[in-house]
Amino acid sequence: MKTNWILFLGFGLLYIALAIIYWLLGGEAVGITAMGLSGGLAGLIAYYMWFVSKRTGGVLPEDSLDAEIADGAGDLGFYSPHSWWPLPLALSACAAGLGLIVGWWLTVIAVGALIISVIGFVTEYEKPSNSAH
Repeated sequence: MKTNWILFLGFGLLYIALAIIYWLLGGEAVGITAMGLSGGLAGLIAYYMWFVSKRTGGVLPEDSLDAEIADGAGDLGFYSPHSWWPLPLALSACAAGLGLIVGWWLTVIAVGALIISVIGFVTEYEKPSNSAH
């Protein structure tokens, strides 16, 4: 797992260095921005992998040469079997983007719906059940 975050950290530093060189050579603003954002995104992935590596002990079964298939068995995470929240989330995000073209009033409404959708999506399984005791 150590190799993963070091690899992405190297990508991030490479993209940032290339963006600076491109800027000094008189490159266009779109290219400089794209390379800078690519470096930032690679840095975010490197940070996430470093954080997960630190919390899991740093050695995965895939990293060990003498590991068995059964060493990697177990739960990988929780995935929602049925959630309707991605639909209003996507629709409100599309409406927010469309509002930038149509008018500010649609953007304001869509951002409000987007905030509600994100809160609903994130807290979907934290709501108390309605079972009678």
